[in-house]
Amino acid sequence: MKILFAASECVPFIKTGGLADVVGALSPVLAQKGADVRVMVPLYASIPEKWTSQMKSECEFEVELGWRRQYCGVKSLEYQGVTFYFIDNHFYFGRSYIYGLGGDEYERFGFFCRAVIDALPHLGFKPDIVHCHDWQTGMVPALLKIQYAHFPFYQDMKTVYTIHNLQYQGVFPIKAVQDTLGLGDSLFTSDKLECYGCANYMKAGLVYADELTTVSPSYADEIQTAFYGERLDGLLRARKAQLSGILNGIDVDDYDPAKDPMIYANYDPYHLGGKEYCKQELQKELGLNVDPNAPIVGIISRLSNQKGLDLVECVIRELMDTGIQMVVLGMGEAKYTNLFSWAESEYPGRLAARFAMNHQLAHRIYAGADMFLMPSQFEPCGLSQMIALRYGTVPIVRETGGLRDTVLSYNKFTDEGNGFSFFNYNAHDMLHTVRRAVHYYRNNREVWYKLIVRGMTGDYSWYSSAAKYMDMYERLAKPATDFTLTEEAPAAAPAEVTENPKEAPAAEEIPAVEEAPVTEEAPVTEEAPAPKKRAPRKKKTEEAVTAEAPAEPAPKKRGRKKAVEAAVTAEAPAPEAPKKRSPRKKKAEEAPAEAVAEPAPKKRAPRRKKTEEAPAE
Repeated sequence: MKILFAASECVPFIKTGGLADVVGALSPVLAQKGADVRVMVPLYASIPEKWTSQMKSECEFEVELGWRRQYCGVKSLEYQGVTFYFIDNHFYFGRSYIYGLGGDEYERFGFFCRAVIDALPHLGFKPDIVHCHDWQTGMVPALLKIQYAHFPFYQDMKTVYTIHNLQYQGVFPIKAVQDTLGLGDSLFTSDKLECYGCANYMKAGLVYADELTTVSPSYADEIQTAFYGERLDGLLRARKAQLSGILNGIDVDDYDPAKDPMIYANYDPYHLGGKEYCKQELQKELGLNVDPNAPIVGIISRLSNQKGLDLVECVIRELMDTGIQMVVLGMGEAKYTNLFSWAESEYPGRLAARFAMNHQLAHRIYAGADMFLMPSQFEPCGLSQMIALRYGTVPIVRETGGLRDTVLSYNKFTDEGNGFSFFNYNAHDMLHTVRRAVHYYRNNREVWYKLIVRGMTGDYSWYSSAAKYMDMYERLAKPATDFTLTEEAPAAAPAEVTENPKEAPAAEEIPAVEEAPVTEEAPVTEEAPAPKKRAPRKKKTEEAVTAEAPAEPAPKKRGRKKAVEAAVTAEAPAPEAPKKRSPRKKKAEEAPAEAVAEPAPKKRAPRRKKTEEAPAE
């Protein structure tokens, strides 16, 4: 099985969010399962030199973007059994940022999508599955179906498209995208690439990919509703047969408190002394009061409304009144950096905020905090809650998306659960849940240690999820067969012969139906074939009526009727032959009686009048 991942970021080379973790952690596990997995990402200028120095050049070619031809180089690197390819173009990717600032994102990632496709023949790699991630690669399935399908090299390739966050769709002006990718007007309709008057890269992937996935089962259901669907819920409902949710995992080797070199002390589920030491050292590092009885609530997040920080803003004073200490790490919207900057000065020694991307400090917060707060408005999967569980930090989450799939709220009646959760997107529901967690932390340490152990012993690896991906890949790559057609053909033939063989002669006579005038009159006269007009037929019918004897009164219409009349005269009971057409039997049986009493047939009134007058003359 040959699989190509196309993504805009991947650990350990470049990362801005959970997408990089998924691509970097899933691909090695698939390789361990025997797949030939390769990954393509842009060669950003911000990739550390420790990686770029190990890369080797594979090929160089030009990519056509409308009327332009742009240089493209491909470099490669082997890491954890996976080959990583880096698309090199200094004009598009040699910038100080990864994405979001230049105003030409449609062109940058339009180039990347076409470069991914064009690079494959140069690399001599023909994947069975091209697995695309998020809007930056959404045009890959569309271009393969629209512009590359007639090339033999690409005809057997199947595509999978994964939605990591439906909110970010890559929406751009139609003319700009047409100019970049050479797409005609007929493609920008509501059932293809157009979305509310714009071109939509994510919609392109949703429409043209062979299979769609999301990063959790709950999120797959949620995005088919208007509230979570981001105006694409109708399309997702239409393609629900191809849509599935496969829960993300985490790199259990990278996030392992028993051997993590970034934390202050190592520990495991049954030796938690190291976690207490990590808490103490975290308080010292961040300038918090060193108090083992004060529960530390950690937040490691992008600072945005999606993460539910507006709920925190509403009740931050009430939260701090519970006696907690709070640690915040992340970057994002200015209003939240201002909020936590104010709170840090308002609650000295009790709240610490760091606005940066600090991987080492994140590990130390996971290890040193007692609780982890994720009140997300929506969460496709979320990795932070699984990492927190892995480090024995009890999560407090809102029941949405992957948070609902991974965190089970503690039930005191059944003694089940590994954290705390609330359902309504409401600040005071969140506040009540935090208070409940603080209550167990202070007053029921037995339950608290159960929650820690359950979280640390849970399975959050990629192995079970990778098996589901492999099943999907194999199902897609399986060639189409004509099994159904070849099986049905022999079954149909004997059914007609053996089921009712007596009907075979009748089937031959079906073309000579009564309504066909030529076949009815052929046996009546020997002089010439039956004429096409109806007038001569009436004359022949009159001659037949005057000439016929009382013993054989039936009109000479058909050979089949003669056989029926013979059966009637030979046997008194009703004849058994043509059971298939009961109306014809009735006419054939009534014909002899009517001929004696009234020779004219009853079927046509005009004929009856003429035949009645003929004997009188």
